[in-house]
Amino acid sequence: MSTNTSIAGSGTVSNAASNASGTILLGRILLSVIFVLSGFGKLTAIAGTAGYFGSMGLPMPTVTAIAVGLLELLGGLAILIGFQTRITAWVLAIFTVATGLVAHTGWADQMQMISFMKNLAIAGGFLVLASSGAGAYSVDAKRG
Repeated sequence: MSTNTSIAGSGTVSNAASNASGTILLGRILLSVIFVLSGFGKLTAIAGTAGYFGSMGLPMPTVTAIAVGLLELLGGLAILIGFQTRITAWVLAIFTVATGLVAHTGWADQMQMISFMKNLAIAGGFLVLASSGAGAYSVDAKRG
């Protein structure tokens, strides 16, 4: 039984490679959703986000809210379409761990511990994506 399928003009493409690219695309979609929605939410409610950031003691809360909102929105969109995926995945992995360390360290509260662990899991997903790349269904693949 062959694991290869013929594609006109391009030789053969492994079914396993095609399946992996589809799985990577699904992973990119799932990883990006929280960042796109969260970034959009922050940017459309700057005053509220800045107030929350200020209450956490973050410096320059309005500037921080805009920077975080843009990072989440643009980074999420880049992951979604597979643009500069390896670099973006590293940036978002570091950002996600840092966010967990800033906002979710009240580990005596079970919900804070769960939120922190969720951030670590998301960062793990980004590290896998940084290692694997965006797959065939991406802007990166079309550019390369």
